[in-house]
Amino acid sequence: MKFRQMGRTGLRVSEICLGTMTFGFQTEAEDAFKIMDEAFDGGVNFIDTANVYPLGTNEAGTTESIVGRWLAGRPRDQVVLATKCSAPMGPAPNQRGTSRQHILSAVDESLRRLGTDYIDLYQLHGPDPRTPIEETMQALDDLVRWGKVRYAGASNYRAWQLALALGASDRLGLARFDCDQPRYNILWRDIETDLLPLCRDQGVGIIAYNPLAGGFLTGKYRNTADLQEGTRFTLGNAGPRYRNRYWHEVQFEQVARLQAYFAERDTSITHAAIAWVLAQQGITSAIVGASRAEQIEDSLKYSEIELSEEDLEFCDQPWYEIPRPTDHEVAMR
Repeated sequence: MKFRQMGRTGLRVSEICLGTMTFGFQTEAEDAFKIMDEAFDGGVNFIDTANVYPLGTNEAGTTESIVGRWLAGRPRDQVVLATKCSAPMGPAPNQRGTSRQHILSAVDESLRRLGTDYIDLYQLHGPDPRTPIEETMQALDDLVRWGKVRYAGASNYRAWQLALALGASDRLGLARFDCDQPRYNILWRDIETDLLPLCRDQGVGIIAYNPLAGGFLTGKYRNTADLQEGTRFTLGNAGPRYRNRYWHEVQFEQVARLQAYFAERDTSITHAAIAWVLAQQGITSAIVGASRAEQIEDSLKYSEIELSEEDLEFCDQPWYEIPRPTDHEVAMR
């Protein structure tokens, strides 16, 4: 396992980050423990979760509790633990967003569920247009100064939103976002227009989620009729979101082309898709999930391949064959 600096910080994280979004729903606790064991034993020191997980259910907080139970049996200083807040945690008006009220309440609840007294990386799950960014960044700065949080990050921020946050931190002398967590893979490269260049310029790390497009880039799906129960594309209320992102004929065609190309070279499309993300300048880590231990064991074999210039050029082609969504469609995804 290779390790990379997170942006301009001194924090070193494994270039594979274990995603836990379905722990407690698609994956029961016992299997989740096996997955985390497999990842940790394979050199992964970076685990990403969120207070609202498992996604697609009404069981918010369950995933953090599972991760916390596993973490209790591991050396705390050998695990870089990341979690998030801002998504709705209940029906009350202050149980969501990035207000000082919600952030300070949410972090204490996450600490309790995770069974730890600090969070290595505390991320905002998405922007909150109702709250001044200065209020949000001041709350995060306080958490860093109090020792509850080591580093702050963002997720699902557009480039202009991240730039405003960085500017507010610089202007007020506050802790800033040291990483951003966007969706990024061979089939979805929207961040290359502005977010990725901004992060490179400002020394903000990029932790890419969906490097395998929710399993779509493993090549196990053949066509739009191939909906399999218990997968990311049918799971709870997250299923429709993932089908909206990837479940289209043109994406199936591009995956088939990629799969045929790499099969000729005796290379797994799964390994190639992960390796492609990590080969892009500015990427710190790729978040890889699993529903079984053998899946994460296989994903970690990405390190056994090295993509050639020809491979990288071939992987570049799908993005230019897929019709661009409208701004509204991007917001819905």
